[in-house]
Amino acid sequence: MSSSSTVGATASPAAGRATLIGISAILMWALLAPLTALTGTLPPFQTVAVAFAIGGVTGICGTLAGRRDPLRALRQPVAVWLLNVGGLFGFHFLYFLSLKSAPAVEANLINYMWPLFIVLFSALLPGERLRWWHIAGALAGLAGTGLLVTKGSGFTIRTEYLAGYVAALGSALIWTTYSLLNRRFGKVPTDAVSGFCLVTAVLALGCHLAWETTVWPGDAIGWLALIGLGIGPVGAAFFAWDHGVKRGDIRALGALSYASPLLSTLLLIGFGLTQGHWTVWAACGLIVGGALLASHEVVTGRRGTR
Repeated sequence: MSSSSTVGATASPAAGRATLIGISAILMWALLAPLTALTGTLPPFQTVAVAFAIGGVTGICGTLAGRRDPLRALRQPVAVWLLNVGGLFGFHFLYFLSLKSAPAVEANLINYMWPLFIVLFSALLPGERLRWWHIAGALAGLAGTGLLVTKGSGFTIRTEYLAGYVAALGSALIWTTYSLLNRRFGKVPTDAVSGFCLVTAVLALGCHLAWETTVWPGDAIGWLALIGLGIGPVGAAFFAWDHGVKRGDIRALGALSYASPLLSTLLLIGFGLTQGHWTVWAACGLIVGGALLASHEVVTGRRGTR
């Protein structure tokens, strides 16, 4: 496919719809922190294992409801399985490792470089063209996320936490690689994500049994939150993201992803799980402004000059 035809495809109504579907994943990920907080003291790998199992089973039910064969969707090349399972499990494994090996503020901020990486590295994809507003919007989002995570107090890189910093950077690079390379496998049906979720659940279960003590929710709210995680942020969100990065505007999705930590923080404040701070509103301006700048082609339906 020529560069011009790819660009035209990116600007098509179908691509616009796919981008909106990808945005729905970002919105669902905003529920990740509040729902995780409501599950109580569940260990992280146990939470991942249960949530991905629920997500995988829910996906299979959706495939069957659409009168499609789930086994047929799972018949994919080894490279597809390695990319998707490596992306889903590898990201979560290194992310949790970073939280255990470095302060959460630094680990989260380094991890949230993945939207910027997606925007920048998307220029390497066939037919994609990186413009100044994509870079400016992504940088504004990164600045807003930094303000949100650090609450304006900054942070100091310390050598004793180097392993944690490397793990956080690794998780960001894995998610970037997964999101970008998935575009190369556009013919792989999104139904296949069910299988990737189930394998990720098995791997997370292994990590849980090796390193964690099993803890279950102590009340109905905790159980509902755990089920909600599997249906939404750790379920449907990955199906939506798969469709969005394969067929939508991946640069806009990368920049818009910075809205997830902002919305998550606002929900935590709304649920009374954390307190507000002036940096939240400053970060809101940076992230929303950057997202609008980076995604104005999606909003207006026009491409910039080449």
